[in-house]
Amino acid sequence: MTWEQWIAVIALILAVVAAIAAGVGWQAMRRRQPGPAPSQPNLPHPFARPAVVFNPTKNVDGERLRQLITDVAAEHGLREPMWYETTPEDPGTGQARAALSRGAAVVIAAGGDGTVRAVAHAMAASQTPLGVLPLGTGNLFARNLELPLASHREMVTTALAGRNRRVDIGWLEVLEPAAAPTPGAGRHSVTSAPAEQTTHAFLVIGGVGFDAQMISGTDDLLKARIGWIAYFLSGVRHLRGRKVRAGIEFPDGQPTRRVNARTVLVANCGRLPGGVVLLPDAVPDDGWLDVAAIDTRGGIIGWADLLRRVLMQGLGIHRQPPYSTSTMEFHRAREATIRTVEPEQVQVDGEALGTAWAVAARVQEGALLVRTR
Repeated sequence: MTWEQWIAVIALILAVVAAIAAGVGWQAMRRRQPGPAPSQPNLPHPFARPAVVFNPTKNVDGERLRQLITDVAAEHGLREPMWYETTPEDPGTGQARAALSRGAAVVIAAGGDGTVRAVAHAMAASQTPLGVLPLGTGNLFARNLELPLASHREMVTTALAGRNRRVDIGWLEVLEPAAAPTPGAGRHSVTSAPAEQTTHAFLVIGGVGFDAQMISGTDDLLKARIGWIAYFLSGVRHLRGRKVRAGIEFPDGQPTRRVNARTVLVANCGRLPGGVVLLPDAVPDDGWLDVAAIDTRGGIIGWADLLRRVLMQGLGIHRQPPYSTSTMEFHRAREATIRTVEPEQVQVDGEALGTAWAVAARVQEGALLVRTR
């Protein structure tokens, strides 16, 4: 086999071990985290009308789902829901704004993390709750809030009549997008901000480097067939990619942190697919972002060591041996700016944003009201 195949086989075995052990780590992390503030069950107004923003590209029967939501809404004294579908041009933000303008009692994002993120973008600081029907590949936001994942009826019931919980929203702004070189400009030419959106909401994790390369290299058809493992296979192809050389700036007077790492992450939540707990202290309602610079050395040995570190910290063991081939440097901040030496791939919640020289992240505390169990 080629070295890529050997790495894939070894890493897959390690990933299986991670999925088993990280389940224990997730329970340990839950015991260490403060629970959400007590809330009252939602009591719907008899004339209230929910709205649904549905992503039709998911492998779900839209008409059947619409009927189920209508039935469950009637059971809880709600009117027939308004129904909106996302488009390639608008993945949910415009539809959510339309629903809010029509007085929706709750806006339900039915799709993957990208759909949820797009709807949340429109609902920041709104008093209208967001319901989540996790129909995507990773469903990371739903996993971090422990929302139902198996039963559509249970998902719908929670979205329509669950308890309200306030969580934070992260915002990532592309300050200096990278451009293709122009004649005579050299390979480091930079455009001004493009006409399209440059500030993006995120509910889970934004990142620069390896994670963004993995996401942008994932085949959509393969992702539809085998789920989040498609990201893993894409990641194998980037294990030997160049490192990110960057400065991380904080607004509170701290010196700029110079890093040479595989990836730099800015997280609102810390749980990944397979039950892996990457950032144990990242809590979606604490008013902070967790910034992590993650590095490996020594090829597959370094990646295996990184997995070991993740498993250990997920189990609450933070002490590491003196000789290690991986590093995880953590900071907590309300704002952070990442400036890179070379243009780097950028992503938020699994959506590739292209390449950039600089991005800025900030947290908006308690900006989103979410329906939970």
